[in-house]
Amino acid sequence: MGIKSKIKKYLNKLRKVVKQPVYIPVLQGDLLKNKTVLITGGSGGIGSAIALSCIQNGASVIVAGRNKKKLKSTVDQLKSELKFDTQKVIPFVFDMQNVIGAKAKLYSLVEEYNIERIDVLVNNAGVSAGSSVGDTSEADFDKTLDTNLKGTYFLSQIVSNYMIENHIEGNILNVSSVSGIRPAITPYMVSKWGVIGLTQGLAKKLIKHGIVVNGIAPGPATTEMLGLDGSDLSYDKAPAGRYSAPVEIANLAIFLISDMGRMIVGDTVYITGGCGNLTVDDINY
Repeated sequence: MGIKSKIKKYLNKLRKVVKQPVYIPVLQGDLLKNKTVLITGGSGGIGSAIALSCIQNGASVIVAGRNKKKLKSTVDQLKSELKFDTQKVIPFVFDMQNVIGAKAKLYSLVEEYNIERIDVLVNNAGVSAGSSVGDTSEADFDKTLDTNLKGTYFLSQIVSNYMIENHIEGNILNVSSVSGIRPAITPYMVSKWGVIGLTQGLAKKLIKHGIVVNGIAPGPATTEMLGLDGSDLSYDKAPAGRYSAPVEIANLAIFLISDMGRMIVGDTVYITGGCGNLTVDDINY
């Protein structure tokens, strides 16, 4: 091996060892000024990141989650980062698997906190129970579909009817997944296929009322669902070489639910680092 080849090999080795920090810009401003945003799954990694970004762009947020303790921790954290108007963060204990009484619960919250209007619904709540075809129980299938698809369907129905009744030209944003474009063999993948189809259907039905519906489809991200804390973004299986960070997904969400995204209607925008939409070799069939 010549000297040039040895130097090249050594430099390539160094590049693999030395990890450069990833700079991720944070979208802040007044894009959502005076708006109120309801976010389900708001105590999770992506949900809390979207909630914080909404606040940083002038919105009040209703943070919904089924785990009361975890929800309180998230709300307290958001309030500590606000350092001014803590009334802009409202907790909402709500289980997406139980749609019975959901309308009454939401309307009761609106009355209790004297919420003037809800402008945006972000359907972010999601679970992943069960394995692949051949090794999935009915209980795990139902748990996943009831949360990810059924809950999204009925909460969208409740909130969109509320918007129509109150003449609010708002937004609904559904958080799907890159799994929604892959051949579906798990309950999670099936549910996310459904969310993408529902996004198109809602968009077509509601745009005449001025309600804009879109979706975002994250790929692998540093969240609790994958057991990642965000300390290391590197991911060799992704064409981009790393995971997405929740704040990057939040940046995209803010654009889509702001007035800047009003002409994007019925689309699902992918933020995957190339996983799934460019490759399928990061999942086994």
